[in-house]
Amino acid sequence: MTFQTEPAFTHGKPPANNATTAVLLCNLGTPDSPTTGALRKYLREFLSDPRVVEIPRAIWWFILNGIIVPFRSSKSAQKYASIWAIGGSPLKIWTEIQAKLLQGWLGEAGHRVTVRYAMCYTTGKVCPSIATQLDKFKAEGISRVLILPAYPQYSSTTTAAVFDQVYAWAAKVRSIPELRFVNRYHDDAGYITALEKSVRKQWQINGKPNFDNKDMLVMSFHGIPERSLHLGDAYHCECYKTARLLAEALGLNPTQYKVTFQSRLGRAKWLQPYTEPTVIELAKSGVKRIDVICPGFNCDGLETLEEINMEVRHAFSSSGGEVFNYIPCLNDDSAWLSALSSITQKHLSGWPTQAVDMAALKTMRDEALKLGAKD
Repeated sequence: MTFQTEPAFTHGKPPANNATTAVLLCNLGTPDSPTTGALRKYLREFLSDPRVVEIPRAIWWFILNGIIVPFRSSKSAQKYASIWAIGGSPLKIWTEIQAKLLQGWLGEAGHRVTVRYAMCYTTGKVCPSIATQLDKFKAEGISRVLILPAYPQYSSTTTAAVFDQVYAWAAKVRSIPELRFVNRYHDDAGYITALEKSVRKQWQINGKPNFDNKDMLVMSFHGIPERSLHLGDAYHCECYKTARLLAEALGLNPTQYKVTFQSRLGRAKWLQPYTEPTVIELAKSGVKRIDVICPGFNCDGLETLEEINMEVRHAFSSSGGEVFNYIPCLNDDSAWLSALSSITQKHLSGWPTQAVDMAALKTMRDEALKLGAKD
């Protein structure tokens, strides 16, 4: 095995930003642009990950490269174009903002740490990759890294895919920094409170649903193949726990909300009930208003802004529904950043997160030089 060349080591050299600990906020990924060519590259990379699609590689290679990439790229590009912002993909924009704000929240709490973001699937031209950011941390003298996925509910298709990339990077590195991983925070009290406040904020704007008149709160989570559940993936249970805790915080009973799963791919059976068919059934049964929140997404992106707020909205209204309120993701919400800061601090516990002692560094360097160190 060939290992990467290590950054030059200098005794007593202060780390960049005067910090030796870092946090890497990791999200799914995004194409470089809303074009067919960019989507071909993105879909090929994303859907080639065996964590994402657990189908025998030979069979899936044919399906992916012979059917999905050639026929889906153009359509996906149009969807991305419908939500693309001046600064690029909303997912990229919000993830970058969250990383910067988290740095500030941790600083106000007295922690001197470096916080950056990375994408699991990216060309590296627009968004940094996990490996690129880890390389930068090493070059800057960071010796401890907390990996913080942007997924509240653990799934092998998302959280574990992030960890795989960290492990793959570490397998090529001679001097590996201390690593910690945040697996889940689906039932964190601060996260649930942030979700509750986001719902109540929208109710202040749009009026509270009339649950006596069959109005409904729909909690839509990203779907995964049902087979993953039977193979031991905890995602399904954690989604339902998040939903139950949010409903309890809002004072809702089980008849006033529904849990659904969106973004199904292919013909295999995925977690049910599916979001779009569910809202169509609700509209046809006489439900006139639904409010939709996506608790599994911390940042707005294609799955929320286009799939939910456009496609599912249209499906509901065209089936007889009258009022559709989309509740935005937590994004830069202060209650959410406070919760994310608390979650991060819990996992940083025991690590040095204060400014480096420059006097101690100088002493270390002097002692090393006395023992014959060249630098």
